[in-house]
Amino acid sequence: MTGGDASALPQAVLHDHLDGGLRVETLIELAAAAGYTNLPATEPTDLAAAMHQDGVESLADYLAIFSHTVAVMQTAPAIERVAYEAAIDHAADGVVYAEIRFGPSLLTEGGLHREAAIEAALTGLRRAEGETGLAFGLIVTALRDQDDSDQVALAAARFVGDGVVGFDLAGPEIGYPAENHLAAIRLAREWGLGITLHAGEAVGPEAIATAIGKCAADRIGHGVRIIDDCSVQDGEIVDLGRVAARVRDHGVPLEISISSNLHTGVAPDAKSHPLGMLYRAGFNVSINTDNRLMSAVSMSSELALAQEAFGLRLTDLAVITTRTLEAGFGDWAVRNSLIQEVVGPAYAAAISGDL
Repeated sequence: MTGGDASALPQAVLHDHLDGGLRVETLIELAAAAGYTNLPATEPTDLAAAMHQDGVESLADYLAIFSHTVAVMQTAPAIERVAYEAAIDHAADGVVYAEIRFGPSLLTEGGLHREAAIEAALTGLRRAEGETGLAFGLIVTALRDQDDSDQVALAAARFVGDGVVGFDLAGPEIGYPAENHLAAIRLAREWGLGITLHAGEAVGPEAIATAIGKCAADRIGHGVRIIDDCSVQDGEIVDLGRVAARVRDHGVPLEISISSNLHTGVAPDAKSHPLGMLYRAGFNVSINTDNRLMSAVSMSSELALAQEAFGLRLTDLAVITTRTLEAGFGDWAVRNSLIQEVVGPAYAAAISGDL
């Protein structure tokens, strides 16, 4: 590892899926309570291995395993528990600010309304906030391959100022462009929600161009394939295409998840992942977990991976963490206080001790 251990330092995450971060034991218990018998295994170690998506062939294959977690989250108590435990686990790992996202429409098969699903998630997050001090924001996600995004945006809008801070599009990119959901995106923006769209994960820079150009996204979920619009020589970016230049020069935040990207085939190994090149070339990158269960990661493990793979020092991680908080959709006074009173002093002390 290069330049000091970041695992004990305060962290921030912008891209973490609620239904991708269940504890294995919770998945087993919720399945039993719901009478769900299709889990690939029922012993914790075996189930963890089965849920780990390292080596899948595509994003579509990676997403298929979510059928199990979604199946056990069809009641308000289950959603509340998963949200509570997600925040508790992040806080225990050193996260001081977390934006957690989920698609409420996926959790209505048992008759639960979208608004009830959102309220349940907020209840769990608030309870964890009260116990840990973790500052949170909830991002409500609609799916690209569904036709209810306007209803999802309306449901999210009911909780503006009460914990919901953003609107997202997720799901399969290929064949489902973000512009199909312009009405929902505009509605969410009119209600004051931040807009973050999954783009540039399975599709190239054109998806990112649509997200920021036609959809006016504030942030890009993943966005890692912006590297396809860059010229690279000897491991460094030497020239930018039109889309890449816009992303870099406008400081568009890219919510990058290294392990998840590796599992969906973005790069063959961590050292080949473009995050390091993008950071050195001036792109506004954050480091995120995406799906802690499916990728078997935490924020501290992702930071350690970034340090080892890209030679990032604590000074680099201080910059990235600060930019992550600056890019958040939650209350600015809270985020700025974390920058000035928590992250800044902690990293300054660690960097001083590492010299």
